[in-house]
Amino acid sequence: MKPIRLATTAAAAVLLLPVHAEAAPQAPALRDAAPEGLVVGSAVAGGGHHDEQPYPDPFTSDQPYRDVLAREFSSLSPENQMKWEYLHPARDTYEFGTADAIVDFAEQHGQVMRGHTLLWHSQNPEWLENGGFSPEELREILHEHISTVVGRYAGRIQQWDVANEIFDEPGNLRTTDNIWIRELGPGIIADAFRWAHEADPQAELFFNDYGVEGDNAKSDAYYALVQDLLAQGVPVQGFSAQAHLNLDDGFPADLTQNLQRFADLGLETAITELDVRMTLPQGGAPTQQQLTEQADYYRRALQSCLDVSSCRSFTVWGLPDKYSWVPGTFPNQGAATIYWDDFTPKPAYDALLETLSASERKSGKPENETMTTSG
Repeated sequence: MKPIRLATTAAAAVLLLPVHAEAAPQAPALRDAAPEGLVVGSAVAGGGHHDEQPYPDPFTSDQPYRDVLAREFSSLSPENQMKWEYLHPARDTYEFGTADAIVDFAEQHGQVMRGHTLLWHSQNPEWLENGGFSPEELREILHEHISTVVGRYAGRIQQWDVANEIFDEPGNLRTTDNIWIRELGPGIIADAFRWAHEADPQAELFFNDYGVEGDNAKSDAYYALVQDLLAQGVPVQGFSAQAHLNLDDGFPADLTQNLQRFADLGLETAITELDVRMTLPQGGAPTQQQLTEQADYYRRALQSCLDVSSCRSFTVWGLPDKYSWVPGTFPNQGAATIYWDDFTPKPAYDALLETLSASERKSGKPENETMTTSG
């Protein structure tokens, strides 16, 4: 430590005193800035498109990535690691290793979990899709899967995406590409919720989909279905908008109102997979204008959640840009997350932090109300 010299006129003495550098105040993490009752989450990268990339598995191999997950977020969602093709690769085989590791990590860092997903038309294993099973066999397979998976994590997962993306854009049930609805009929949706509730009565059970941020044919279909299921006593407890947004499409201006109408049915609501992609200029780097607009989309999405009291879970779909699913799915688009590849925050991160810090919302469930500890 470099000394400084101070001369005193009284004694004409020279005193050597150590310099104590003033530590710069550390900005709060997103989870610390969030109001009580709101968890701020991230997807946990792994599986899916990551399997085709030259880098190793992010969650198990990238320590700076793990540090950001632990520091910034109070909720985690497995990006792919709880989907059928990873968790249930053969009819009589489950592989829980990575999913267990994510749940353990969350508990070690005081985080809650979102389970994703139980009934979906995509990322199902070959043995299931082409197994030639009878309707009776398929029903038993789904029942056994939900009971096994939800039961394994009972008391450790706050919210489950029970039924994922069951409607197409015009608001029709996916009766062709969803094996469960095609072979067993729409009644299987209610059964899935009942079975999940039996396996873990504490978990909040959700419908989850993209393209339902605004009031449109697809979200209308969910609204009607939820009303019907609630009238039957089916334990549907939540509706979530994924919010995969695109600067080219504009922001869904009625997001708040749409979430509120589901809240008025008595449901929990959530933003579960937020990212904001853009068409990149030649060279691949976003412009300052794009970054500013992206930050505003993130801010508005968060504000919509804050403005609806039943929205207690707000999740961004992964980080940083190099781990995003967007470039491999949407040609010439990318830069969708809140972090640069070196884990430097982007303006979108700053917008979230500022919005959380300015929030006046003080009500809601404590973030760990539905969790138990494993010791």
